[in-house]
Amino acid sequence: MRDSIKIEKRARGRPRAYDADDALGHATDAFWLGGYSGTSLDALSDATGMNRPSLYAAFGDKHALYLSTLERYVEAGVQGMQLALRDDIPLAQALQRVYDAALALYLPAGEAPRGCFLIGTAVVESKVDDEVRTRLAQGLKAFDRAFEKRIRRAQADGELSADADATVLARVASAILHSLALRSRAGDSRASLRAMAAQGIALICGTRKQLQK
Repeated sequence: MRDSIKIEKRARGRPRAYDADDALGHATDAFWLGGYSGTSLDALSDATGMNRPSLYAAFGDKHALYLSTLERYVEAGVQGMQLALRDDIPLAQALQRVYDAALALYLPAGEAPRGCFLIGTAVVESKVDDEVRTRLAQGLKAFDRAFEKRIRRAQADGELSADADATVLARVASAILHSLALRSRAGDSRASLRAMAAQGIALICGTRKQLQK
């Protein structure tokens, strides 16, 4: 199953038109497939098309490269969430957009389930690596903040009760995201995961009605 995840390979050697973000994207795919410890420098060279000296010159050692892929993943994730959590649509619809985008990433068509790169690789390494633990915590908090910002806007617009705890609701929204990541990797179907997300959205968006009873 692991081998069915496709990683584009290029000829080794630093390309003339070097693109750091492109190289980080290919390195991310390699780490996503094998995890940090299970990904060799040869695998990273194959994935990026860069030999070891070029990798070291561009990103430092393997550890520094991995930290860079984590930062890139979180940054892209937050940007994607901000686009999905638009203010001009209802909160429930905005949340569904986030979860649908996550499922598209976690369960790529025609490939093995990938899950979340941050959770799938950093959680393991965080036990023995303080820098990875820091990146993991920062990433989770960044996702929480994106959800919380949109939930507070929903409160301001009257969709949710002003008495609801936006911080807690944001963590619930993030918990749904984490569950989708883990269960997708474990083999749950897209349909079952989408149904679970829909129930979670109903719980979050039903807070106003629950508090008014």
